[in-house]
Amino acid sequence: MVAFAPELVSGVFVECHSFPSCPAVNQTAGICLGVVMDWRSFRKSSFSWLSPGWRQASGWRWPALVSPFAALLIWELICRLSRLPAFILPTPLQVTLRLWRAVRDGSLVFHTAVTLGEVLSGLLLGVGFALLSGYGVARSRLLERFLAPYLVATQAIPVVAIAPLLVIWFGPGMFSKVLICALTVFFPVLVNTVVGIRAVPKPLYEWMASLRATRWQVLRYLEIPAALPVLLGGLRVGATLSVIGAVVGELVGADRGLGFLINVARGQYDTALVFVAVFTLIALALALYGLVSFLERKSLAWQDTASR
Repeated sequence: MVAFAPELVSGVFVECHSFPSCPAVNQTAGICLGVVMDWRSFRKSSFSWLSPGWRQASGWRWPALVSPFAALLIWELICRLSRLPAFILPTPLQVTLRLWRAVRDGSLVFHTAVTLGEVLSGLLLGVGFALLSGYGVARSRLLERFLAPYLVATQAIPVVAIAPLLVIWFGPGMFSKVLICALTVFFPVLVNTVVGIRAVPKPLYEWMASLRATRWQVLRYLEIPAALPVLLGGLRVGATLSVIGAVVGELVGADRGLGFLINVARGQYDTALVFVAVFTLIALALALYGLVSFLERKSLAWQDTASR
């Protein structure tokens, strides 16, 4: 309470000090100002050995560490105050126990592995096709006019509406889920590829032409490095959407996977297992997002070096 707004406290002290008829207020403001200044000097002397980068990083980490515990506490309070039955809203302890049972009997590991395989396969297929199509669209206006209606149509129709058709055509196996996942990933990566390639300045192309660079050299040494930040931004979006595509396909028709596990748990009113599957999906999405962010930091480390 004393650690925030020292300028505000000092302002209150100066303002109240101009009123000699308020000795109690002046004394209280002076005490508050003294406590704040003592705390600031203590914090500066006690934590001066920490590097500024570590202090800044720890400032960002604290909310990320505290917020899950706050959410669990709110969840527990809602369960206790509402007194809803477990098949409607289970408590965090009940979900944790159900998680342990699912891990121990191997069902959660098996279905998670199936969904992860579909996600990674769909992500690779969708990103690969989006990169090739996006590069062709970015370099050819004629190809853009030809493909634009079809590309927009893929996003105008919800994936939930296409998923039953793909399951009917290709069966309830893994291939239909991979296609649904690839369709979900395709458009964001395609748009970012087009934007990234077209954002390369034209003088750089002229400079590469003056060096008699080949088409492959222009792509490797100019277009890919220049467009990489935008491409990786699209890949981060696609990595999280890939989980959605895989689960949509499993919910429509499957005999394995986390979406199938959700369907089974819903039919048995095992709401705790539904929570377990949903939290597992969140963990998968966060892991993929973190992996892409890590690759982005490593791939774009040269930008920080160049800026220095």
